Order: sequence, then structure tokens, then C-alpha cells
Amino acid sequence: MRLPSIAPAALTPEQRPLYQDMREGIETNFKGFKAVGPEGELIGPWNPWLRFPKFGGPTWELVKALSTSPSLPRPVREVAILVTGARFRAGYEIYAHVLLAEARGLSDAKIATIVAGQRPPDLSREEAVAYDVAAALVSGGLLPELTWRQAVALFTEAGTAELINLIGLYCAVCVTLNGFDVPVPDDVRG
Repeated sequence: MRLPSIAPAALTPEQRPLYQDMREGIETNFKGFKAVGPEGELIGPWNPWLRFPKFGGPTWELVKALSTSPSLPRPVREVAILVTGARFRAGYEIYAHVLLAEARGLSDAKIATIVAGQRPPDLSREEAVAYDVAAALVSGGLLPELTWRQAVALFTEAGTAELINLIGLYCAVCVTLNGFDVPVPDDVRG
């Protein structure tokens, strides 16, 4: 980890409100994996965002916008997030979202195949389209027209916009994790 975590007592006046907002958001929307250390310090992508609130604050606002009352089914979201994490090989993101994907009903076989960078053969239609959208976007280049049309037909234009922005957000999350060498929590490493 390139940035030591910040104890709540050491927060600057600029960091304090962001920390409180992040803690509330973590407790509401990010249950099931370790995001807070034993002294209340934030881990994962939250630590770099908190350390640099000029960048982390706007990123956190996008996280909240995409996490609060999403229109896409949770398993569909997790497929797209896992495709993104696998592409970037972002350890913390994969750790967290494997747990969330399990909690949201994705089978271990589907999860393992996605994390290995492959498309599971038994995806539901919605999961398959989410996989295809994410795989196309994280590979670079234009989203193919047919994939766009399939996504709009299943998710609506607004739902497809949510999916595209979710994938973009998790590209940023993965770059943050990899750039600051954010590890999987010590107590969950195998």
C-alpha cells in the first residue's frame, strides 16, 4: 500500500465530512466485505479518495449516484463489475465483488469464470448482455452497435447509460486500486 490509512482522529477539516459521508455509504451500500479497519480507518479505494478529497469527493459522488436505487438488477451489475475488475486484475475490487456477487446469487462457477477473464456459458440473457457491454468497453474502442441495441432493448436507454457509467466508474476504481497498490485486507488473504 503506497498510502498509509488515515486514523479518524488525524483527519483534516476537509477530510472529516467526506469521511462521515463515506462511512455512512459503506454501511448502507457496501456490506459483505471489509472496507473499514479496526481503528475506523477506511481501506480499499476509500483511503486514496479520502487522502485527496479534491479527486475523491467527486468520485465518491459518482459512486453514490450509481449505488443509490440502481435500476439494473444486482447480479447484472456484479457481472459488469467483475468483468472490469478481471480486466484490470485489481485484487481488492475482485475480493470485494466476488463476495457481493455470491450474496446476489451468482454461482461460484460463473464468478470464477468471469474472474478468469472468460464468458460463462450459463449466463442469463441480462447477465450475458452486461458481460458483453463490459467486455467490449474495457477492451477499448467503440461499443458495437448490436451490443448497444441489445442493452437498450433489455435495460432501456437510461439503464444502458447506468451500465456504461457503472463500468466507467469501476475502471476508475481499478486504476485507483492499482495505482496506489491497495491490497486485499490482511485477514482475508489466503
